[in-house]
Amino acid sequence: MLWSKSLIPTLKEIPQDAEIPSHQLMLRAGLIRRLGSGLYTYLPLGFRALRKVEAIVREEMDRAGAQEVLMPAMHPREIWDRSGRYESLKNVMFRVKDRQAREMVLGPTHEEIITDLVAREISSYKQLPCNFYQIQTKFRDEIRPRFGLMRCKEFIMKDAYSFDISSEAADSSYQKMYEAYVNIFRRCGLHAMPVEADTGDMGGSSSHEFMVPTDSGEDAILEADDGSYAANMERAEGYCDLPNVFPDADQPLEEIATPNAGKIEDVADLLKIEPRQLVKTLIFVADKSPVAVLLPGDRDVNEIKLRKVLDAQEVAPADPQTVREITGAEVGFAGPVGLKIPVIVDRTLEGLRGGVIGANKTDTHLLHFDLARDLDPDAFVDVAFPKAGDLAPNRKGHLSEKRGVEVGHVFKLGTKYSVALGANVLDENGKSIPAVMGCYGIGVSRTLQAVIEQSHDENGIIWPVNVAPYTVLITVLSPKHEESMSRATDLAAQLEAQGIDVLIDDREERPGFKFKDADLLGFPLRLTLGERGLAKGIMELKPRTEKSFEEVPVDQALDAVLAKVKTLREALK
Repeated sequence: MLWSKSLIPTLKEIPQDAEIPSHQLMLRAGLIRRLGSGLYTYLPLGFRALRKVEAIVREEMDRAGAQEVLMPAMHPREIWDRSGRYESLKNVMFRVKDRQAREMVLGPTHEEIITDLVAREISSYKQLPCNFYQIQTKFRDEIRPRFGLMRCKEFIMKDAYSFDISSEAADSSYQKMYEAYVNIFRRCGLHAMPVEADTGDMGGSSSHEFMVPTDSGEDAILEADDGSYAANMERAEGYCDLPNVFPDADQPLEEIATPNAGKIEDVADLLKIEPRQLVKTLIFVADKSPVAVLLPGDRDVNEIKLRKVLDAQEVAPADPQTVREITGAEVGFAGPVGLKIPVIVDRTLEGLRGGVIGANKTDTHLLHFDLARDLDPDAFVDVAFPKAGDLAPNRKGHLSEKRGVEVGHVFKLGTKYSVALGANVLDENGKSIPAVMGCYGIGVSRTLQAVIEQSHDENGIIWPVNVAPYTVLITVLSPKHEESMSRATDLAAQLEAQGIDVLIDDREERPGFKFKDADLLGFPLRLTLGERGLAKGIMELKPRTEKSFEEVPVDQALDAVLAKVKTLREALK
């Protein structure tokens, strides 16, 4: 392919609306163009790279035994009503009506659709296990689309769904998909960490996210310094090994005035104590019933954990009026002593003595709180977000915080959808039981951008060889020089016959301009042909990752390029 015949609209300046390096580079390199908020067109180079990511995904899905299907992107509302997610996902769904005023959904995901198919087509344990996948466009009404392909309203996703006769068999299917994901991201040249994650609206018993560490990531990850544990912040657990006994721990409760100090920082400053010596008493409403939650002053409640602990459908902080009715005080002065509602205590407070609590009296706190002496809580639970420095759950390594971008997610769904949509099979005894499901998603378009976010320098993209739009760029310094173009064309044909795609830069531009574009686009190998070099019988070969080039005899150029490509590919196996 000739550069002069291709649409590759490179930009010198950084686009103002691009916030992170990968988004900037995708625009500058002419891979994508914005149509509207969260909507992008793939230009030729971007589309070529996207197709290479898809090919890797397909190969690994097929190798793992999954079968490819293609399901409709538009769904009748009724199937989402059956699972209950028409309401629970209403904030992210695009909803439309057809000309008969029937309500339809643009699919944000396809659990309901594939389960309905299996319910109709599979009836016996002899047909299990089975796993179906597709690569298709998804639609989600993101409240704030940003970062290019990282958070879009329309995006390309690979979603797969496994069906098994038992939980044990489902675990095996889950492991196969987990291993396939490891292979996919490695072959794409990505360092993607598998971390424990919350199942969220998907439901199910457990899940793992595959996170690409990057400073610009939207998700927080806690990882043990010995490598034994990693989880996203919503799912993470940890143990605080700091002492919970503070000065004057053996004193009786003592009331102290704290005027206008309704915030942790204000009370800590006023009393000259550490925030963690304070005990937050937060009032929540869980399915219309109030509950008090205690945790250290330097920690926050993880409402996802709280909802699970309380087995509640909805959990939210109580409004100020409810707080006043329950505690008799303004927000910020609640305390556990004397409350007439259930009180649960985060486990980080176990053994606390000498703490400071609200007095259930405006502008007042109590000193010398002893948890064992002054309170009989309903339960000790894990509801606080852990912090960097905490011990990992195995109590060996300490946790540190990183930022990351989620590129894949695997779930153990159990029977939530098979029960709701009637995906039952007959077991060996002729008994009808719901199939046990798993689901597995990869953001294909997001993976493409994540590659760039993780692999770039100050000059541009550094493509891993397996997903580069073109593997080799042949830069012809003097396109009007007949021998240069002839050599370039012949070499490109020989490389393409070996399965290596080639782009020839035949533009009438200055060499320095061409080299800058070559670094910006980041093709793995650049071969330069010039009149002077050819007169000496040499070409210049330069990998994108290296600063210098090597001179290669013209008659050895093919073998030299093939050897370099082989080395690059071997590194990703």
